[in-house]
Amino acid sequence: MEMKLTNAELRVMNVLWQEGDVTAKHIYEVLKEKVGWEMNTTYTLIKRCIKKGAIERSEPNFMCHALVTQSMVRKAETEELIEKVYDGRAEKLFAALLGRDELSEEQVERLRRVVDEWE
Repeated sequence: MEMKLTNAELRVMNVLWQEGDVTAKHIYEVLKEKVGWEMNTTYTLIKRCIKKGAIERSEPNFMCHALVTQSMVRKAETEELIEKVYDGRAEKLFAALLGRDELSEEQVERLRRVVDEWE
């Protein structure tokens, strides 16, 4: 996935990923409640997502449909992070995660299961 979404655009996408196809007005209402955005801000971000090919708009009522999945975006962002910060080595990212004091035993166990599934 070549498209790069900003944090603000990801907020718009998260509404679609969580709720499915909804109107632009609904996205605005959710984000006004969550982050206090005004209508113009939300609509501008929706239009940017449309221009980037992340959202498809249809009528009636300016219905919005996500053209990219959350897993596609996560994969692309993770690959970029690994390349940029960890010299392209996923094991360095994994070691950094395991070295965090904030990880609970449950989180460490989930990471172990992920590794076991890869083997």
